[in-house]
Amino acid sequence: MTGAPAVLRAEGLVKRFEVGRGLFGRARGVVSAVDGVSLAVAPGRTLAVVGESGCGKSTLARLLLRLIEPDDGRIELDGQDLRALDEGSLLRARRHVQMVFQDPFGSLNPRMSAGDTLAEPLRLHAVVPASERAARVRRLLDQVGLPAEAAQRYPHEFSGGQRQRLAIARALAAGPKVLVCDEPVSALDVSIQAQILNLLADLQRELGLAYVFISHDLAVVRQVATEVAVMYLGRFVETGPAAQVFARPRHPYTQALLGAVPVADPARRGRRVVLAGDVPSPLAPPPGCRFHTRCPHADDRCRQEAPPLPATLHAVACWHAEQIAARQPAAAGPGPDAGTDTSNDGARQRRQRIVLQHLQAAFERGAPAPFSSSP
Repeated sequence: MTGAPAVLRAEGLVKRFEVGRGLFGRARGVVSAVDGVSLAVAPGRTLAVVGESGCGKSTLARLLLRLIEPDDGRIELDGQDLRALDEGSLLRARRHVQMVFQDPFGSLNPRMSAGDTLAEPLRLHAVVPASERAARVRRLLDQVGLPAEAAQRYPHEFSGGQRQRLAIARALAAGPKVLVCDEPVSALDVSIQAQILNLLADLQRELGLAYVFISHDLAVVRQVATEVAVMYLGRFVETGPAAQVFARPRHPYTQALLGAVPVADPARRGRRVVLAGDVPSPLAPPPGCRFHTRCPHADDRCRQEAPPLPATLHAVACWHAEQIAARQPAAAGPGPDAGTDTSNDGARQRRQRIVLQHLQAAFERGAPAPFSSSP
């Protein structure tokens, strides 16, 4: 989605799940969880995939690592087709694409100490000789802000934020080029969320990592993303630079998502788009544009023809995108292009901005005061 060469690229990904098998083994329905999704992310950049629960974000994340097999499409890592790899070659390629899961407690083995957890990928991928693993584990712990003595502790002995730091360290152990972060802060208290976001930002700046950041929290996405892809019922409906998408959204679904984010300053509030009805069942998505059942601008063409997503910098899958954008005032608030300032002062100011704006957004949502939780 940028001019830089992509380290991870996907084209036309499709994943369907059969559900409700009957007496004779026949599937009663098929869910198109991901339907024709394409994306690209470059080193040092963050592609955020946003949308309502059930739109296919987490399925997409697992497809990118081939944790589940796509039914169609292509996944490339540095130009290499991951779908064409055998088991051994895929294992070697996975060293460069790692995942950070939503629930740090559920993603860590309770029977393994932190040191063993970090040593396992070092052994599996032969990153360092056995004699150097202990020193590498200590460096990984220090890299994510955990003390060396934490290597002897088990997951239940850490706080939620510390467990997520450990999960990030495990993802870093293999020396990846890409991290796929599936809701990495949604299970954490607000102040701890800001700390983890700052950690991810620092690691990206230091290591040049590419992030695919899955989230439904636009306050988080606004601070971390360089590019944004908005997903609805298994398809991308709007993609583009984060600054442009947040400042001037062109799809009515994106406008509705941004309009639902609380803004404390009345002068910065825009007109809120209230959607009618519920998300259609993925078992029977509507014909034409999948959003037309909730869209205030839908007409007969929307109900019959599915709009394509053009290959442009700021792309919108909507027949009326230009007319809607012309009537929509520019959205207020910052839309930073993260990752462009690599100076120490710029990074420090950005960390402070993430903390302040993230805490302000949480306060506006009515979240409890985060003073009792440990990081």
